[in-house]
Amino acid sequence: MKYVDFKKFTDENGAQPIYLFEGEEVYFREKGEGMLKSRFLQEPTLDYAAFDGGALKGEKIKALVDAVNCFPFISEKRVVRVTEFYPTEKDFDFYLKELFENPPLSSILLIVNSGKGKTGSAVLAKKPNVTYVDCARSDEETIKKWIYVTCKRAGLYADGVTCGKLASYCVYDMARIAQETEKLLGYCAAVGATRLTDEIVDELVYPDAEYKIYELANALARKNYSTYMRVIKDLSTRGFNETSLLSSLASYFKGLYETSLCKGGDKEVATALGIKEYAARKNREQAAKFGKDKLLELYNAVYGAISAIKCGEVTPASALKTVTAKLFFEKS
Repeated sequence: MKYVDFKKFTDENGAQPIYLFEGEEVYFREKGEGMLKSRFLQEPTLDYAAFDGGALKGEKIKALVDAVNCFPFISEKRVVRVTEFYPTEKDFDFYLKELFENPPLSSILLIVNSGKGKTGSAVLAKKPNVTYVDCARSDEETIKKWIYVTCKRAGLYADGVTCGKLASYCVYDMARIAQETEKLLGYCAAVGATRLTDEIVDELVYPDAEYKIYELANALARKNYSTYMRVIKDLSTRGFNETSLLSSLASYFKGLYETSLCKGGDKEVATALGIKEYAARKNREQAAKFGKDKLLELYNAVYGAISAIKCGEVTPASALKTVTAKLFFEKS
């Protein structure tokens, strides 16, 4: 199941004997583990054990099995956590098969992995009595659903557009999205609001600098000079000087140009560039607005201005004005 469905599943089904939290998103892994511990573990000192999966090879796996088979002293469940645990199929069959087929009802085994392991590792997600929770980096729709569901549980309505705005302002970073959502829920509760609106998000959530650069490039693509200058002014009040702004623009145009050179869909582009799939989609959409040749021209213009600053030929303020004239009015 996806992490966004995990709380509902737990509410309806109670504790399961074995959980596998697997995926790159640290926030999901930590929150899932924390939810189970808060519900079923009343005395961590006596009823909790943690293992480093990398150290559990061969007979050492017996220590994990023995820990799971212990009875809790005070808590409803004994919780045993093991991280980055990728046993081979041989080790699974010899040491773990009996535990997975007949797990004790008094314990919970939490397996918390960032990936699937190397070739030859046992596919734990398909083993008996394993509740699999997908903690992979989320796509845009999954994150929007998480925001919607979290607001709904707090008695607050948020539509898809507003959820999308919050997600994009945070550049789809789950740690920040969770922090900002908590802040918004607190604000709405304090003022008695029953709906999360775009206006509330705009008032309380400052867009990530990366999003502001995205907004800047969008204004450029639309030839919207007033929006372009507004974003620059906004960034300048947030610690961006002319040089850092030009550097961010150069990096952004370079990324769009590299995206335009890649073949395949979002997944293939994400793999080739080492970025998230949603970022690949956004880059492809924006790169299409400019075209490959135009992106190279934009990058060269901004990079040239940065080089001129470094050589002492122009001041940073003059360089930014020159670049703006070049980008909007084709003047050098």
